[in-house]
Order: sequence, then C-alpha cells, then structure tokens
Amino acid sequence: MKVPTLRRRDRPPELPGIVGAARVDRRTKNLTKRLRPGEIAIIDHVDLDRVAAEGLVACQPAAVVNAGPSISGRYPNLGPEIIVSAGIPLIDDFGADLMLRVVDGERLRLDSTVLYRDEVPLAYGVLQTKESVVAAMDEARAGLATQLEAFVANTMEYVRRERDLLLDGVGVPQIFTKVEDKHVLIVVRGYHYREDLAALRPYLREYRPVLIGVDGGTDALIEAGYRPDIIVGDMDSVSDEALQSGAELVVHAYRDGSAPGLARLERLGLAAVIFPATGTSEDIAMLLADDAGARLIVTVGTHATLTEVLDKGRDGNASSFLTRLRVGDKLIDAKGVSRLYRSRISTGQLMLLVGATLVVLTTAFVASPSGRAILSVARALWGSLIFWFQGLFE
Repeated sequence: MKVPTLRRRDRPPELPGIVGAARVDRRTKNLTKRLRPGEIAIIDHVDLDRVAAEGLVACQPAAVVNAGPSISGRYPNLGPEIIVSAGIPLIDDFGADLMLRVVDGERLRLDSTVLYRDEVPLAYGVLQTKESVVAAMDEARAGLATQLEAFVANTMEYVRRERDLLLDGVGVPQIFTKVEDKHVLIVVRGYHYREDLAALRPYLREYRPVLIGVDGGTDALIEAGYRPDIIVGDMDSVSDEALQSGAELVVHAYRDGSAPGLARLERLGLAAVIFPATGTSEDIAMLLADDAGARLIVTVGTHATLTEVLDKGRDGNASSFLTRLRVGDKLIDAKGVSRLYRSRISTGQLMLLVGATLVVLTTAFVASPSGRAILSVARALWGSLIFWFQGLFE
C-alpha cells in the first residue's frame, strides 16, 4: 500500500535585510557592555569617535544604526572609518526621536537604509560607505581651523578658571597611597590600551609603579592581571568589583563640589576623596600624581595628540593640553616607554648564561671520579635494556 506524501505547510518568504535584537543606549560606552554579536546597535552619537567605534567593532554587531550624523563636518573624527573598514554596515542620521521609538531588545529588520518593525517602516537613514566617509573626512579637514580656534578659546577659559590648580596645585587632595619618588602608571580605557599594557609587562615587573586606573581603565588593569592602587574618576564606567578591590578612591567632582559618583560609592559602603576640577578625569589623575611627588608618570590610553583630543569631541579636553604642560617634565606615553625601555637582562643574555652553566656542570660531572662511575653504571643499564628488548623478538 502506498503511503500518501504529507505536504509541508508553505513557509512565508523571508524578508530581505538584517534581522536581530536591537540594543539601544544614548551612551555608546554603556551600550557596548550589553551588546552581543549579531545584534543591531542603536546609538545617538554625533561625530562617532575612535574609542567608541573600536568598542562597537569588538562586540561584532550585525549593524550600527546612529540616530545622529556619524560625521558632522566639525572635525575629521576617526570612528566611522573604523566601523566601515570592519565590514559592519553603518547607517546614520535617522533623527533623535529614533531613541524613543525603539524598545531595547525588540527584534527589528534593517534593509538598506530603512529600519522596520515587522513589515512597517520605522525610520529612514543614510548609508555610510568607504567612499562617503572619505569624502566627509576631506570636508571636515577643511574646517579644522575653526575647531582649532574653538579649542584655543576653551583652553584660555580653562586657564582663567583653574590657574590656581595648574600653577600652585591649589585644590589637589591629599592621598594615603605612597607616591613620592616613585614611578606612576595611569591607565585610561582609550587608544590601544590593551597593546600598550602588554608591551609594558617587563617595565611593570621591574619597576613596580603605582597603578592608577581612570574609571574603566581600572577594569583594564584588572583584566591584564594587575591590582590598582588608586582609582580616579566620576565612577560611572568602572565595575563594582574594581571599586571593591581595595584601591584608594578619588572621585572627580564638579567645580562647585557636587559629585554624582559619590552616591554610588556610598551605596557600596566605600570611602573616597573628593577632587573638584573642571578638566577630564585623566587630567586630574596626572595632577594628583604630580602633586604627590611622582618621579615619572607613564600614561596608557590617554589623549596625547591633537587629533585624539579633537576626536574625543568634548570642550573639557582643552584641559589636556595645559595639564601636559604642567607635568611635562615627568610625563611619558606608554609607547615611548616600550620603545626605549629594555629589560636589564635580555633574553639572549639569559639563554647564553643558561647554556654556559650547563656546559660547566656537564664538564665537571664527566671529569669527576663519581661522575665517571655513574656514567659506567648508566651505560651498563642501557645495554641491559637493549638486550632485554631484543629478546622479546627472538
């Protein structure tokens, strides 16, 4: 008897585009903590900077949807090129209301430049390609002079507000950690921080500097296997585990003394020192180390060049320039240390020493009467072993 063939229910045709869970956050650094491979990252980040882009690429999203323009033309920011070069679709300029219309975790579909909920268009954006990014960067470089003028104006305003701090160290709090006449390593979760920390291992092993983590840079230190001595920042991007590691805590406060990050420490039952200042947290970490008498300050992941300072995209970075002038005689970037520093005993010298030691021990062993007796017994045992092995096949 022939069994009738059962017909499978026809499946609806798959819709084109990228389908995935949407992860939404206005702060890109917070989004990267939740973003998983294959999901759609939805951000609102005008002038996407390099650090944010590298964090997004590391999460391997299916696409990056930016409610704002990834390149506004104010200056040549580096983020969009990194995302596009990684092969991740970047669609931007959807409009600020996109952040209110998307629910975190819901499944959306991105087809070309249109974002869909089911089959209903939700918003329309602009696709960024390598060609469009290059053209936008060229236009942004043409307006770089305007940004330099604004940077200089912000710098002068910072001098007016913080001249006592910069010139005389007025307002720098006292810390308990012993820093005087020691090397200090300041780690910011910025440009190439992982590579720089790895390159500094010989230096860290030999000099054992005081370790200062700036917000998320503290977790970078712990991930690399080090225990921070001091944590500096507004405490918004450092883990609870890092805060409870036993390090001394210095909260970066506004100039009026208010410190939003202090409430978090109070909930954890942790004591802290308050440092009111206008600049960035990495800058006050340098000023803190300098005021405490550090002999050398090595920085990892900080903003050292003009491009990096502008790429951060904040007026407060005007303080970076003046802070480096203030502590410049003892400040060095990690890349300079890794290029100039060499361990006092190189690998080649160590291997040569081991080889010479083995030769001396072997010569002494063979030349001594007891050594020759041991060799004779060893040869006899080896001969007996071979004779026994041959007997197994006869």
